[in-house]
Amino acid sequence: MKASVIGIDFGTDSVRAVLIDTANGHEVAAAVREYPRWKDGRYCEPATNRFRQHPLDYLETLEAAVQECIQSAGPAGAKSVKAISVDTTGSTPIAVDRNGLPLSMHAAFAENPNAMFVLWKDHTSTKEAAEINAHAKKFSTDFLKYVGGIYSSEWFWAKLLHILREDEAVRKACYSWVEHCDWIPFVLTGGTDVHRMKRGVCSAGHKALWAEEFGGLPQEEFFVSLDPRLKGFRKQLFEKTYTADQSAGRLSADWAHKLGLSEDVLVGVGAFDAHMGAVGGQIEPYHLSKVMGTSTCDMLVAPRADMQGKLVRGICGQVDGSIIPGMIGLEAGQSAFGDTYAWFRSMLAWPMKALLGDQPELAKTVISKLIPELTRQAQQLPLLESDPISLDWLNGRRTPDANQEVKAAIDGMSLATDAPAMFKSLVEGTCFGARAIVERFEEEGIPVKGLIGMGGVARKSPYVMQVMADVMGMPLRIHASDQTCAAGAAMFAATVAGIYPNVETAMGAMGRGFEKTYAPNAANRDLYDRRYARYHQLAQFHSTAHV
Repeated sequence: MKASVIGIDFGTDSVRAVLIDTANGHEVAAAVREYPRWKDGRYCEPATNRFRQHPLDYLETLEAAVQECIQSAGPAGAKSVKAISVDTTGSTPIAVDRNGLPLSMHAAFAENPNAMFVLWKDHTSTKEAAEINAHAKKFSTDFLKYVGGIYSSEWFWAKLLHILREDEAVRKACYSWVEHCDWIPFVLTGGTDVHRMKRGVCSAGHKALWAEEFGGLPQEEFFVSLDPRLKGFRKQLFEKTYTADQSAGRLSADWAHKLGLSEDVLVGVGAFDAHMGAVGGQIEPYHLSKVMGTSTCDMLVAPRADMQGKLVRGICGQVDGSIIPGMIGLEAGQSAFGDTYAWFRSMLAWPMKALLGDQPELAKTVISKLIPELTRQAQQLPLLESDPISLDWLNGRRTPDANQEVKAAIDGMSLATDAPAMFKSLVEGTCFGARAIVERFEEEGIPVKGLIGMGGVARKSPYVMQVMADVMGMPLRIHASDQTCAAGAAMFAATVAGIYPNVETAMGAMGRGFEKTYAPNAANRDLYDRRYARYHQLAQFHSTAHV
């Protein structure tokens, strides 16, 4: 190899590192490490929707995963590495001191969940999000215009305000508030001053209300009049943002030694996993790139000229340069996708866990076969208009029209409804939720010309993907890469290193292409249209009932 790069993808449960040859996109080495504290369930309280992660989970697994890649690649491989880029989940922010050190890395806060990263799916700040939405209506400037008009409890400011209100000790010690995707490059480059941290436009624009039109973040009065506890934070955050094709600096001596790399290795500005994943999946203008895992993130890019004067209601933002620099990036998604199937499996697994407690291996073996067997039997069921309809809001609603307080529902069950029928209904429900996103884009004048599938569910469940194509009524291409997010990070790293002039060229050279296309079954279209109409009615009813 003349030149290689490392892409690092911090997911919900683990970190993935890939070392890739920039000449052809060949994966030279890869490693995955689970977060040990997260795996043990520490600092989380699912009953209250609290999900927190310790920064040491990230740092320890990052070091181990990259070291494994370097060892696999050998001395020549290590010497060939020119740059590293990182993606993370988001919005996943944390309270830090003036030096940019997370409070949970201070002894006094080492076991305090409020001093840890507030994971994307933490919904403890629904009250604060509602207040932000009501508060924004008082201002002549529409500060929510670029985030779909609705602020979510999954995002930056709602989480910060909740932590400041809940924990006085953290509030007094907190100097600033940083996203996971911005913090990792800062750490790798040896940053010691939070004011010199390069913040990515991806996280800032989609989650923190940053926009050039506003002169950066909303005015100080917006935050102080919302809650005096926010006084001064605007000044202690950031003004300038950067696209992910820019360098955050070079690898520090400490991290170069830890990873077995040169101090000349460049580190790219960070971004969110789905945004870099869309690049790794070779996104095209107006083709919706769906990263399908525990949740979904649906990414779309459009030329700047096409988006003049267009604002899409109820999505997770439209930001210049957030996916591909030079284009408008639009984000949507579902708060639960794979998590929906995992929830159903856990429900069915409860008796086995309870009754086979003295035979854990047997229980584990049986549980591992649940989803494959449910899939096999669900595929054999006839498609009937009268089948149960599922509303896919088990973790709230992300798009369209974010609301993390709405709940899921299943309508039309009877004594004849068995487990495979329920599973079939849940699969269809998640696909109907995906169709609602496409329809919102099209209602707002943004055409969706095709679908690209990525992530674990996309590659592992042909049944779900065929239902998705049938419900959508359009072909669904599945990308060949196992690690599109990490691969996308690697493409950005190659651009940061100057190996390619822009990320589009890097995509063309390093992309793995598509392994399969699911064509919609025309015979099922009319039936799914009618069932989708029932889904839409159920969604309207529950939204109205919630209000």
